[in-house]
Amino acid sequence: MRLVKLATCNLNQWAMDFTGNLARICSSIEKARQAGAVYRIGPELEICGYGCEDHFLELDTCTHSWECLGEILKSGLTDGIVCDIGLPVQQGGVRYNCRAFCLNGRILLIRPKLFLANDGNYRELRWFAAWKHSHELVEFQLPEVISAIRGQKTVSFGDGYVQFLDTSVASETCEELFTPNSPHSSLALNGVEIIGNGSGSHHQLRKLNTRLELMQHATSKAGGVYMYANQQGCDGGRLYYDGCACIVVNGDVVAQGSQFSLQDVEVVTAIVDLDTVVSYRGAGSSLREQASQVSQIPFVKVDFTLSEPCNLLTSFPTLPIEVRYHIPQEEIALGPACWLWDYLRRSGATGYFLPLSGGADSSSVAAIVGSMCQLVIKAIQEGNEQVLSDALRIGQYKGNEKPESAEAFAGRLLHTTYMGSENSSDETRKRAEQLAKEIGASHLNIKIDIVVSALLTLFSSVTGRMPRYKVDGGSHTENLALQNIQARIRMVLAFMFASLLPWIRKKPGFLLVLGSANVDEGLRGYLTKYDCSSADVNPIGGISKQDLRTFLKWGGANLGYPSLLLVEAAPPTAELEPIRENYTQLDEIDMGMTYEELSMYGRLRKVFQCGPVSMFKHLCHRWQGKYSPREVAVKVKDFFRYYSMNRHKMTTLTPSYHAENYSPEDNRFDLRQFLYNTRWPWQFRKIDDLVQMNDDASDGPVDSAALQEAVNRQKPTDAEAAATTAAGFGVPAAAAGNPKTGKGV
Repeated sequence: MRLVKLATCNLNQWAMDFTGNLARICSSIEKARQAGAVYRIGPELEICGYGCEDHFLELDTCTHSWECLGEILKSGLTDGIVCDIGLPVQQGGVRYNCRAFCLNGRILLIRPKLFLANDGNYRELRWFAAWKHSHELVEFQLPEVISAIRGQKTVSFGDGYVQFLDTSVASETCEELFTPNSPHSSLALNGVEIIGNGSGSHHQLRKLNTRLELMQHATSKAGGVYMYANQQGCDGGRLYYDGCACIVVNGDVVAQGSQFSLQDVEVVTAIVDLDTVVSYRGAGSSLREQASQVSQIPFVKVDFTLSEPCNLLTSFPTLPIEVRYHIPQEEIALGPACWLWDYLRRSGATGYFLPLSGGADSSSVAAIVGSMCQLVIKAIQEGNEQVLSDALRIGQYKGNEKPESAEAFAGRLLHTTYMGSENSSDETRKRAEQLAKEIGASHLNIKIDIVVSALLTLFSSVTGRMPRYKVDGGSHTENLALQNIQARIRMVLAFMFASLLPWIRKKPGFLLVLGSANVDEGLRGYLTKYDCSSADVNPIGGISKQDLRTFLKWGGANLGYPSLLLVEAAPPTAELEPIRENYTQLDEIDMGMTYEELSMYGRLRKVFQCGPVSMFKHLCHRWQGKYSPREVAVKVKDFFRYYSMNRHKMTTLTPSYHAENYSPEDNRFDLRQFLYNTRWPWQFRKIDDLVQMNDDASDGPVDSAALQEAVNRQKPTDAEAAATTAAGFGVPAAAAGNPKTGKGV
C-alpha cells in the first residue's frame, strides 16, 4: 500500500486583501502540516482573491501576489509539504491565471489555466489569456523577490505535471472540470494519480450536485484521486463562494467540507491508498488501450516521496462517505446568511435596516438575517474566535458581555420598520410585528401618510390638480403616480432611519439598508425605480418567488419563526391602492401573469436563450392541453412587452446575492440593452403567422375576440409608450408597465 495523506481547503478570501489572504493561506498550510498531510491545495487565485476583476489589469496585483508567495516560501511552511497555490502571473507579456507547485522553499512548476470561464458571472478573458501551447513547458524567469530567497532563477511554466519518486501530481483549475474535453482525461491516461482543482466556484441553488457528479464521473471513468479546493464567503461582490472542498477516489467521495460556514479557514484531509488507483485503472481494457496511444504530457521530476511506509495497525485509507446535499430551502437559509455576515463584518457597518412589510419578500429577508444570527451564535458556541471577535465589535458589546442568543444578537444589529399607509392592512402590520418579535429584531411602526400628503399638497399647489386612485375614478397615470409616491417615500425614509437610528440609540456607526425585490419581479420590472428596491444589498434579488414561498414554509417549521407560515399563506399584495369591498390589489393580477409563468419565461429567455418566437414554440409544446397556441401567443407577447418596457430598471438594481441562473441583473450577469422597441414588430408578426398557420391547419373557427385582444395588446397605451421613451433617455418612468411599487412597506 502507498498511503498518502492529502489536504484541501475552503478559504474565505477577500479580493485585494493581501494581508488577510496571506494569513489565511498560511493558516491552512499549517493546519495541513499538523494533520500530517504531504500535499495541500488551495482555491483559485487565492493570494489576491478571485474577484479582483479590473484590478487584475494593474501590474501591482501580480507584484503583490509574488511578494506574498515569497513570504510563504521563506517562512518554512512548505518544508516537507507540497503546496499548490493560486496566483496571477505575467509570462512573455501575457497575464495568466496560474497554479504554483511549491516544496521546500522552491517552486517546482507553474501551471497556467488552459480554459477560461467567460460567461454568466465570469469575464476571465477580460483579464487573462488561456495557455494555448498544449503539452508544452517553457522556462520562466522568476522575479527577484523569489530568486532572492534560495537562489532559484527559473522554473518550468506551462501544460505539465510533477513527477515525484512514487507518484505524480497535476492540476486543473475550476472551469476546466466543466469543459467537454477536460484536462483530467489526458492526465489520467498519462498515469497521473493525483489531480487537484483549485476553484473559485460560486453558489447557485441546486448547483453542488452538478459539481460533485462531475468529479465522481471523472474518477470513475479513468480512476485516480481528485482534490477540490474552493473559496468560501463573499469576496467583495455579488457572488457567494460555497466551499465544499472534497476528495474523490475512483468515483467515491472520501472527504467533504462544509458548503456554508462562517469559518475563515477549513482544512479537509483524507488518507488515500494510491495502489487502489493502479488496480482500478488496470482492470479496464479500453483504458489500457487508450493510455497506450495517448500523446505524452511533459513533466518535472522531483526527488521527493509523498507516500509513507504502511503500518497495517495504525494507517488506514479513508473510507467512502455519503455525500451531503442541502435542499434548496436550506440553501436559501444558509447561503445568503453567510454572504450577509461577510458583507456586514467587512463593510464597517453596525447592523442592517429592513423595511418589513409583512409580505413574503421582506419577511424572507428578515428570516435570512435571523438565520445569520443563529449561525453566528452556533459558531461562537463551537469556539470560533474570529466570529466571536467580529460579533463583539459589530454588536458593540462592552466588558465581559458577549452574545448569548440569536434573538438577543438580532436585537443589536437588525432594525425593522413597518412603514404603513392608509392603504395598509392590519394583517400585514401584525405579521410584521410578530415576525420581528420572533427573530428578536428592534422594530418600529410608523405611518407615512403625513409625508405623502405633504407631497401631494405641494403638487396640487403648483398644478392646481389632485391625482386620484383608479378605484376613485382616477386614470391609469394618476393611479401609478400615487403608488410610486408611497414607494419612493419609503426609500428615502429607509436611508434616513438607517443613518440616524444608531445616533438616536447613542451608538456609533451606521446601518446598511436591505432590499427585498425577488428575481421574478426584477425580470418583469414589477417594482418602482428608486423605491425600496433601492438599497445597499439585497439577499433575495437572485431568488425566485416560488423558491421563496417554499423557503417560508420550511423556515416556519425549522428556523423557529412560525409567523412565516402566516406570511406564506397570504396572497401577495403591494397594498398601495385603497382597499374596497369589491377590490383588493393582488400582485399576480397586477402583473397579468403568475409567478410560475414568470419563472418559466425567465429560464427560457436566459438559460435556453429563447427570443419571442422560440419561446412561443417551446411553450406551445410545454403547455399543450392547458393553453391554445393563440393564448400562448398572447402570454409570450405580454411578457416580452413588459420585460423590454421595464428593462431600464435593471440598470439600477441593488447589488443582489446571485442564486438563480435566469437572473436579469444587468450590471454583471445579464448583459443586454435597456432601450427596446417594445412592439417587437418582426418577432410578434412571426408569432401571429404561426398562430394563423395552426388555425388554418386545424380548420377550426377563428376566435375573433381573442385575435383582436392579441392585436390590441401589441399596441402600448400612450402612457406606456411615453414611459418607454422616457426610460430610454434615463428619465425615471412612473408609468412604465404598471410596475409594482413599495417593496418593503
